[in-house]
Amino acid sequence: MQKLDSINVLGGVLAPCSRDPLTGFFRDGACNTCIEDQGSHTVCAVMTAEFLAYSKYVGNDLSTPRPEFNFPGLKPGDNWCLCAARFLQAHDEGCAPKVHLEATHQRALDIVPIVILRQYAAQPD
Repeated sequence: MQKLDSINVLGGVLAPCSRDPLTGFFRDGACNTCIEDQGSHTVCAVMTAEFLAYSKYVGNDLSTPRPEFNFPGLKPGDNWCLCAARFLQAHDEGCAPKVHLEATHQRALDIVPIVILRQYAAQPD
């Protein structure tokens, strides 16, 4: 699998999303992607209790630890490379989390319009 260029939605170099917990399709701490990443794990989102409950409700439990997959479970405040379609779905349902634009891969724009991503822009650290 070959990574696509590491460019964010703002046109700059893709910033890291999270190393603790370790995130990304490649588990490299960034929302890098490739052609094989069918879920487009490209949106660097800041988890909230509301979003984690919503994600669990729609069938993707991100909060329960799964040691067999080396997955610690997410908690509010954690950054995570979220599937772009799930982010858009959460937006449509009124519970989308904040987003780090500089750490969100440009491929997210294939699914989520930049105007929507900007609505949820988190303040840079």
